[in-house]
Amino acid sequence: MQRIFRGLALAALAAIASPAHAGTDAIKIGVLTDMAGVTADITGKGSVTAAEMAVEEFGGTVLGKKIQVLFADHQHKVDVGSALTRQWFDIDKVDTIVDVPNSGVALAVQTLAREKQKIVMFSGAGTTALTNDACSPYGFHWTYDTYGLSHGTASAVVKSGGKTWFILAADYAFGQQLQKDTTDVVLAAGGKVVGAVRHPLNNADFSAYLVQAQASGAQVIGIANAGNDTVNAIKQAQEFGLVDQNHSLAALILMLQDVHSLGLKAAQGTYLTTASYWDVDDASRAWSKRFFARTNMMPSMIHAGVYGSVLHYLKAIQAAGTDNADKVAAAMRAMPINDAFTHNASIRADGHVMRDMYLARVKKPSESKAPWDYFEIVRTIPAAEAVWPLSESTCALVK
Repeated sequence: MQRIFRGLALAALAAIASPAHAGTDAIKIGVLTDMAGVTADITGKGSVTAAEMAVEEFGGTVLGKKIQVLFADHQHKVDVGSALTRQWFDIDKVDTIVDVPNSGVALAVQTLAREKQKIVMFSGAGTTALTNDACSPYGFHWTYDTYGLSHGTASAVVKSGGKTWFILAADYAFGQQLQKDTTDVVLAAGGKVVGAVRHPLNNADFSAYLVQAQASGAQVIGIANAGNDTVNAIKQAQEFGLVDQNHSLAALILMLQDVHSLGLKAAQGTYLTTASYWDVDDASRAWSKRFFARTNMMPSMIHAGVYGSVLHYLKAIQAAGTDNADKVAAAMRAMPINDAFTHNASIRADGHVMRDMYLARVKKPSESKAPWDYFEIVRTIPAAEAVWPLSESTCALVK
């Protein structure tokens, strides 16, 4: 059952939520995501499916209450995301929000969730501010952040000889933070950033930016954006012949769906950092095959994160014996995280999930044995390396 949200004080706002019951006799999980925009392939409908699969795995009810999954499209607009969040919390009595790709929207949702004392679990957002200055006792940064991505990928590329960098970044909170974190890693590893440029979200033409990158003479062009922007930037860099001109590409966030769109010929050899991969072990393969049967794709790390966050949240409600947000948040921090993709991870004081990450390399076409067989896992990055130390935290919960 679906309904269209209306009367949210935004004339252009159109968001679909399902199901539409407004009572309080259910645990309601809102998937706030990108259904049709630049990151729809790596979040979107797949994130909704992942949440539904977590609910089904848990059994469909908790503490005698039915569990419902709603979804809405924030359109990568802070005002739209904020209006939907208020609608969900104040009128539809949603208990928790998950996913939230787009760091600007995520920061706004974090603020509202703190005010309303509601739990929110970020799988799609990457800014480190969520567990630093903007941290919340009700906020959990679940899957990845710009610190982990940059320390995994950039450090590996510098160590392999890519010393001089030009960074092409998306001009919003996520891209800006990823540019900063990558710059810090490159400099710390003995490299040099010789130039950088920022582009608007959902950009179609990267030619002017790539000309600047080419003129810089950098060995490495760091792509600090996401979704279709990453795909378009890499495709156009290939068309410009930049890789053949002694430049190499480093995708600072690259998802499985991005490689599927690019093709292995264009993406081969690219290093990336990921929180999960569908083909790591028997458990991840079995879950991913069920996901594929519903979506016709293997899960991105964001999809896997949405699934894991919802499942852990439901386990915490059961363990706490209540859906009170303070008690559930405490239970979430006290319990180890275990699901098809995560083994014995934990949540520290600032709300950051301490999980191992993977440094991966995109396979050559000759190395791929089946559809979606795209990544070679180079090494496991321990959680202690993938997350900044608490001694550097600016989160009030830590102080």
